[in-house]
Amino acid sequence: MKYRWRNRIEHFFNKLRNWRRVATRYDKTANSYIGFISLASALLWLPLVHVT
Repeated sequence: MKYRWRNRIEHFFNKLRNWRRVATRYDKTANSYIGFISLASALLWLPLVHVT
């Protein structure tokens, strides 16, 4: 069970690294950076929960 969650988290961070802004950290302030990570995470998570 732990391996499954670890694998999902690792895949999530690999997908998050594809976002150039997150990978290169263009944002100057910590709040701005965390905000963009939150936005990118929500956009990656949304297709998983919204099943049509």
